Amino acid sequence: MSLLVGLITLSCGEKKENKEADGFKIERKSSQDATKAETPATEGVKASERVDLTNKGVGPITSVTLDPEIDQEMAAEGEAVYNQMCLACHKVGKRFIGPAPNGILERRTPEWVMNMILAPEKMVKEDPLAKDLLMEFNGSPMANQGLTEEQARAVLEYFRTLK
Repeated sequence: MSLLVGLITLSCGEKKENKEADGFKIERKSSQDATKAETPATEGVKASERVDLTNKGVGPITSVTLDPEIDQEMAAEGEAVYNQMCLACHKVGKRFIGPAPNGILERRTPEWVMNMILAPEKMVKEDPLAKDLLMEFNGSPMANQGLTEEQARAVLEYFRTLK
């Protein structure tokens, strides 16, 4: 009986495997280590809250000139476009499927905003900030609504009215 118990104990003992001997080694890093390596300057700052007033994005818009005064007529047109095309995913004053638009021009260049409106597919493929936003908002890509440059400019003017 003692011999049987001894054999069972030996067979159930800890088995050590040497994976390096099989030709590979697994090293795991925490997600925090990966984040630190990729974005040391923006550690702990959400993409939606990050301020980048130099990036113009990737797309058709390379320059936008904003008048000091808000064009109220254009802003009203932009609000109508926004309410029809954007409101399903973007809510003023709160996170939703996408980020809130208020204060966007305090964090992004007008060119970046218009490029995101006009070419969201290209932006999430090529612009690092747009990629980070895609990840922050659970991989929900912004839909291309097929707006014209004039409509996008009107939406941008509407965004100027939001604080």
